[in-house]
Order: sequence, then structure tokens, then C-alpha cells
Amino acid sequence: MENIIRTLRAEHGWSQAALAEKLDVSRQSVNAIETGKYDPSLPLAFAIARLFGKTIEEVFFDGVGNQKAAE
Repeated sequence: MENIIRTLRAEHGWSQAALAEKLDVSRQSVNAIETGKYDPSLPLAFAIARLFGKTIEEVFFDGVGNQKAAE
């Protein structure tokens, strides 16, 4: 699963450590999610989307077809 977390995080001026603290996860978890090495649990995906004021579909996508958030 692909995502735009790195872009959203940069727009807010947050480091991976700052985002991790807001989500109560490790910085390594944020890095793994951003790079697609780890898919977050559904509750964590909702928390990430909510933190950025987006829907899950705007943050996470399967990489096939169009991505709404990129439009």
C-alpha cells in the first residue's frame, strides 16, 4: 500500500519523531509506514488520516489507477 504521509508530514513541518509522538508509535514505525514496508493497523490508519484532516482514501492507496489526493 502506498501513501502520502511523508508529503503531509513535510507540509506540517513535522519530523518523523514528532509525528510518531502524536500517534504514540515509534519513529521507526512512521518510517516503515512512509516507505511502504509496513501497513498500519486500521485504527492507526484512521488516526493518521484524522490527524491530517483527510480521509483514509486520501492518505493511503493501492498504487493502481488514480490517486485522489494527487489531483
